[in-house]
Amino acid sequence: MTAPVSFASASDTREQKPRLQELAPGAYGYISDFDPNCGFVVGDEQVVLIDTRPTPRMARDFLAAIRSVTDKPIRTIVLTHYHAVRVMGASAFDEVQEIIASNGTLDWIRTRGQADFESEVGRFPRLFAGVEEIPGLTFPTTVFEREMTLPLGGGRELQLMALGRGHSGGDTVAWLPDCGVLFSGDVVENHCGVYAGDAYIGDWAGTLDAVRALQPRVLVPGRGAVLQGEAACAEAIGLTKDFLSTLLDSVRAGIAAGDTLKGCFARAEAAMTPRFGGWPVFQHVLPFDVSRAYDELRGIEHPVVWTAERDQELWQVLRGT
Repeated sequence: MTAPVSFASASDTREQKPRLQELAPGAYGYISDFDPNCGFVVGDEQVVLIDTRPTPRMARDFLAAIRSVTDKPIRTIVLTHYHAVRVMGASAFDEVQEIIASNGTLDWIRTRGQADFESEVGRFPRLFAGVEEIPGLTFPTTVFEREMTLPLGGGRELQLMALGRGHSGGDTVAWLPDCGVLFSGDVVENHCGVYAGDAYIGDWAGTLDAVRALQPRVLVPGRGAVLQGEAACAEAIGLTKDFLSTLLDSVRAGIAAGDTLKGCFARAEAAMTPRFGGWPVFQHVLPFDVSRAYDELRGIEHPVVWTAERDQELWQVLRGT
């Protein structure tokens, strides 16, 4: 009998060292094997960050990588969305003057930011080295509704777009139209488990269609390797859609058959493992994904806030004897 895999990823102890990758002139990704990716764009007068890292200690490594290619001041942080693993390192960048996020992300922080932080630290302890340095939640200083443009100088601009609900209620992509580089946040993943525990799963496909319409030539996914070329970018977008549609279809079939949440989880695991089971963090995300799909398909529009206590309750329901 196979031992159950902890959804809290307590066994995930393998250290990952992110690598700096040039995407286009002045555009860089800070890319891990399958930890959350981030990046930055160098403008004429400043550096713009796309997400940070989970803690100030970990963000200082990111800062050192930035300083290996530019000494321009880091004045702006863009939050693609709000999960603690992406934003809690912001305080390491003491030159920052502006933190930008969508209105949906600001609402998310206000309603569930602290609970999410406490939950994520419990789920992924490896990703929160130096957690004691975090001074508090990261709040934006500037918010936008649908679109915002940051001039970078020389006619170049970074376009921030909230294309629709998906991974969260406030997802933002950062787009460099002059070179076709897209930072997708967790709207798109590359051969990594797709976390949908805080998602609007039914809306996500339409948001992915809007991402595809941009026709990115280089795409930094939330997790996984950078995609190079339009075909590879389109494939990753399609695979993310397939993961979500398989999830919804299996849980929908379970509900129609009268399955409990545990029964729907077993059905989804059986349906998804042959194609997606080898992807990193699949075993971690699936319990949360099924729980959210089960709620959404039964008419609960907004994701229920996860807490450390609710995480443990889910484990007992799905993996308890």
